[in-house]
Amino acid sequence: MTERTPQDGALRRDLAFSYRIYSPADSTGDCLFLLHGSGVDETTLVPLAREIAPRVVLIAVRGRIVQEDGFRWFARITPTRFEQQSIRTETQAFAGFVADAATRHDLDLSRTIFLGYSNGANLVSSLMLLHPGLVERAALLRPMPVLDDVPATDLSKVRVLIVAGAADITYAPFAPALVTLLSQHGAEIDARIVVSGHEFGSTDAAIVRQWLAKSAAVAQAG
Repeated sequence: MTERTPQDGALRRDLAFSYRIYSPADSTGDCLFLLHGSGVDETTLVPLAREIAPRVVLIAVRGRIVQEDGFRWFARITPTRFEQQSIRTETQAFAGFVADAATRHDLDLSRTIFLGYSNGANLVSSLMLLHPGLVERAALLRPMPVLDDVPATDLSKVRVLIVAGAADITYAPFAPALVTLLSQHGAEIDARIVVSGHEFGSTDAAIVRQWLAKSAAVAQAG
């Protein structure tokens, strides 16, 4: 089943999560999975993603937990404490969604990047730690660690960009702990701080774009 809006393509409901696909005519064959922040929907990261990489396929996914007039990825107890079973249930469901979407739409996961913002970034970090092998590259904007119990996961083949906001007084203090956590599991981390609060903008787009170009050069050299 699909729904159309004037400004977007089709909203698809044929898999576990609702999602939209944006496929440029001159696509490079690379793919960005977009995971939005709290209280909004799957369209909010599309302009940023187009600024980052206008020629990649975008898979904009909607979280399944309803929050006010929008959605989120898992339930929270406070702004910085989260319901652990909800994290694990939704992360497992999303892992299945990624595999199903890759099969249905002929996506090459080795050429896929996961771009997550805030609650969406936290879902991506949980996906890396709980379901290793799906994520090879991830750009996390304004993230924090959310898992109370972290398995002994090998992330030695994973490259991660973490961008915190200097004025993000609620979440930025937690970013170094996530850098340490993912590094301890073997991930290659590029950690940045931007002059911003919790919001994202063109500075983030430029950093992600630069990081992707560097990652592509490293992959080609290897």
